[in-house]
Amino acid sequence: MDGEVQSDGRLPVPITVFGPLHLLALRVHQMANTGRCHEAIAAADAYLGIARATGDTRTVPFLIQGKMYANLKMGRLVEATDLGEQLLRMHRVAGSALGEAKTLCDLAQFDVLRTRYVDGMRNLARAAVLLDLPHRNPDRRISALCSFAEAANAAEMYETAATTYEKLSVANASFELVHAVTLLYWGLRLAHVGRHDEGANRLRRSAALTRRHVDQRPDDFGSAAMLALALAKLGDVVPAEKLGREAVLPLRQAENFQYARMAHLAIGISLRAQGAPHEARTEFVAARELCNFGARPDEKTIIRFEMALNALELDGGRAGRDLFEAVEGQTRELWRVRLQRLAMLRQARQREEVEAARARAEREVMRDPLTGLGNRRRFDLLLDRIDSHRLSAPLILLLVDVDHFKAINDAYSHSVGDRALREVARILRAHCRTEDVPVRYAGDEFTVFLRGDLTVGREVAERIRSAVARSDILPGVRLTVSVGMAELTDGMSGEALFRHADDRLYAAKYSGRNTIAA
Repeated sequence: MDGEVQSDGRLPVPITVFGPLHLLALRVHQMANTGRCHEAIAAADAYLGIARATGDTRTVPFLIQGKMYANLKMGRLVEATDLGEQLLRMHRVAGSALGEAKTLCDLAQFDVLRTRYVDGMRNLARAAVLLDLPHRNPDRRISALCSFAEAANAAEMYETAATTYEKLSVANASFELVHAVTLLYWGLRLAHVGRHDEGANRLRRSAALTRRHVDQRPDDFGSAAMLALALAKLGDVVPAEKLGREAVLPLRQAENFQYARMAHLAIGISLRAQGAPHEARTEFVAARELCNFGARPDEKTIIRFEMALNALELDGGRAGRDLFEAVEGQTRELWRVRLQRLAMLRQARQREEVEAARARAEREVMRDPLTGLGNRRRFDLLLDRIDSHRLSAPLILLLVDVDHFKAINDAYSHSVGDRALREVARILRAHCRTEDVPVRYAGDEFTVFLRGDLTVGREVAERIRSAVARSDILPGVRLTVSVGMAELTDGMSGEALFRHADDRLYAAKYSGRNTIAA
């Protein structure tokens, strides 16, 4: 299973699905996560050269991903997007649905941060449809769901993020804290648009999740700041102020600015509630100044609203009321826009689900029911793509024909013949990459549209031929195939490519069968 590590005492290193240079990719990710972004990018570039030179294709995507996250942390959204699109193409070629889903979520987050909401919702909807498919690797699915929730949070779609974190928390309790952060911001925003009961409910749930971590880890100042802010907004201001003051300095010293902002907000709200708006303003200003260090858009909205409330407390006259009403109106408008994004996501997902259903129906129409390979309709479509230049070189067409198939049917029955055809189809699938297309052309004849040159074609054809010759359908029955091969050249039509491969197949049959002709 993808992600598992196998132990074998005879081997010097464990076997994993990752490439042998995976520790280098892990180092890049660690540097990016600890703020050493320039170092992470330089290391990724150096390690990519090593991975490509040594043929470690499995490590390459993880290195690109680490470089992408480093650019994100530095605010280089265009560069991060370019890397994400490169990564997306690699996952699609490799046929990794979970890798594709995770990268789509990352791209959606970049789109949101660049205010490209239509693109962001489309990418997130595509990821959601992929994540709904059955997957054999729970760890990689969890990683993709994390990126889905992060993108939803970036778009301030708390409902979507919270639902995802609830699912993740069932599998792993460590997700409770990020779920609590979502509930905290959601509760604050609800309170700011006048939905106080709903907001208080989210804040209480956030506080309950966070309190467990604070009780278990008194030195976890981030959790303490979260709890302080929830308690302050719920009116439990004395313990909120105490928690906030204990946490704020260690958080600032550790440059953990998101949680330091929470601590300042908690202290400010508590002081305001205790009749000290001047001292509260100092805390709100400190929180606002820390927004220069990677604040989420909703954090700025929350801080601005609390400052406006504090200004109204300081000056209840016309000027104070005008300022508060302006900020309150802007807050409600941002909330309305947020709801529009939720609607955009629902609509985009409906479109993606319809498109996915249509694609499944098309695949079924072009699927051979006996072998599961593409059928003659699929073959004709691929020839049309060659003629319309949508499928181009490097491309090899293999024609694979089962030797003496009629004799097998006559001697052992059609059910045995069907088993033989299914075995050949299994071998073809086993020796095809994601970008290659095996087809049951007719009866006992198969074709493979193979990406590569003649050297690659000969290697694959020989592996197929020898694998069939080694197969054991029935005791005493030797199953073999003959293979004809042709290469697509400039200006060649699909029909001409097929004709050349068919001529080579005839030559292979004429030369004694169980052979390859190119």
